[in-house]
Parts: sequence; C-alpha cells; structure tokens
Amino acid sequence: MRANLVVVTLPSGAPDLRALDVFVTVVELGSLSKAARAHGISQPSASNRVRGLERHLGLCLLERSTTGSIPTAAGALVAGWAGSVLHSMHELHAGVEALKDRRAGQLRIAASLTIAEYLLPSWLEEFLRNRPDDSITLEVLNSEAVLERLRGRHVELGFIESSADTPDMHQQIVATDELVVVVGPQHPWAQRDSVSIDELVHTPLASREPGSGTRESLETAVVALGHRPPVSALELGSTAAVRAAVVAGHLPTVLSERAVCSDLHAGSLVRVRVDGLIIHRELRALWPIDRPRRPLVGQLLARLPGGERIGTSGRSRP
Repeated sequence: MRANLVVVTLPSGAPDLRALDVFVTVVELGSLSKAARAHGISQPSASNRVRGLERHLGLCLLERSTTGSIPTAAGALVAGWAGSVLHSMHELHAGVEALKDRRAGQLRIAASLTIAEYLLPSWLEEFLRNRPDDSITLEVLNSEAVLERLRGRHVELGFIESSADTPDMHQQIVATDELVVVVGPQHPWAQRDSVSIDELVHTPLASREPGSGTRESLETAVVALGHRPPVSALELGSTAAVRAAVVAGHLPTVLSERAVCSDLHAGSLVRVRVDGLIIHRELRALWPIDRPRRPLVGQLLARLPGGERIGTSGRSRP
C-alpha cells in the first residue's frame, strides 16, 4: 500500500528573493546606500525594493534616519529567517552554474597589480598545469576595485595589497611584501645614504592612483608616524608606468620591492632608505562570507602560500 504523497508548494505570500536579499544586506551594513553599492544598483532602487517587501509582507522592517537604517523588532526576525533562505539560494545558483558549464570549472578572479603581475602568473600556471578542463579569468584592478568586484558578485576570489577592513570576507595571507623608496640614478637622493620622513612627505612623488594598495600602504604608514600623506606630482594607473616614469625622469616613488628588483640589480633605479620608515604589508586572498565557496576556489587556495592556515577576517564559516 503506497503512502500518501504530500506535495509542499510555496505560499502565495512568499516574498521576492531579490528584495529580501537587499533588505538583509541593509541590516548587515546598516545603510541603504551601502547596500545599494554592494548590489550594484542605485539607492532609489534599493529603497524601492525594501519598501515593496514591506508592503508585500505588511510589516515595517526598517527604521530609517539620516545616519542609517536599523531593523525594527519584526525586521530583525525576518532578516534572521531570510539568512538560511538566501544561503540555500546561493547554493542552488552555484550548483546550476556548475552544471551549465561543460568544463570541470571556470573561475573568475580579480587581483591588484602587484599580485597580478609578480605572483599570480606562476601560481595559476602551476595550478592549471594538470587541469586541462579548468580555466581561470583574471581581472587586473587596484585593491579598491577588487573589493567592489567581489561585493558586486562579479568575481569569486580576489587578491589585494591594501589593509582595507573586510569584515564581510574570509581571508588567506598569500605573501608578504615591502615597499621601498626608489629614484633614478641622476636624482640627488641617489648619492645619499638616507633621507628623512619629513623630506619624503614634502617631496612631490610619482605615485599610483587613489584606491591603489601601494598608495594606501604608504599613506597609512607615514600618517601613523605623525606626518601628513606625501604629495603626488604624477599619478599613474599601473606599477609599470610609475616605474618607467621614475627611470626616465626626476621624481622619487614608493613601490613594491618585487616590482623594482630587476631595476635595482641593473642600476636603472636606486633604493633610498628613509630614516624610521619601514613598510611591510600582507598580500591577501579574499572571498565573501555570505556565499558558498565553490570547490575550485578551495582547491586553488589550498595550493597557494598560506593554504594550510586559512583564516577569517569577519564572521566564521562552518
């Protein structure tokens, strides 16, 4: 005798998942504008989705003010219930995408320039060497843009040089780096043993653009020592362009030692020591906490330096 089959269907009042997703992001970030940026939509669109969700549910979910948005008592409950729903939806989406791709894996990553130019090529070549069915697409951006691509769900894994606060990301330290002051051999500093921090911050530099991890690391270090950020006389969008400008011109710069190592050996650039200033930084791999990590991401991370000590910069993940 067959048991009765019970079919469970979605209730007619089930909320729209996209609106629910935006609402949960507002609760997590405390701001409609921040949630809109995270989802790659305008603030009015984000506000309309949340208001539509409130109308649909017949509940007031947010208390809005000029300083941000916080959930009401009902909103906090709805956000808690929605978390598992959205997590399951992300798992469904990741699974479907994997089924749609005939290849074993296709991974989208973004990396800041120093990591993309001097570390990732050999790492990725080695990882893919015996994986003919896998492929990786790499976007080369500055650190700030890498975080935007991760939060906008355009890439699954990111690599940055900056010390940006990332409580919404898991992290793995993949390398350490030192920033050094360099000049062309004709620059007056090339004949000196060292310069002071005061000289450095009052001397116009060739530098990377705002949002660059290299520039942020320099500014953070000198401000921590009680000085104002250095002046940029020339801003360029890549490490290679800055290096070439300094080799050919008369401006100092601060770059990764990895980027100028061959120039220092060749004598086309000269390292200048700055009294009291040493800038070491950690280069990190990041991936979002709120999305299931695909197996291919985990397999790549396990092959990278630090793969045995994966950490979390925000909430823990089972």
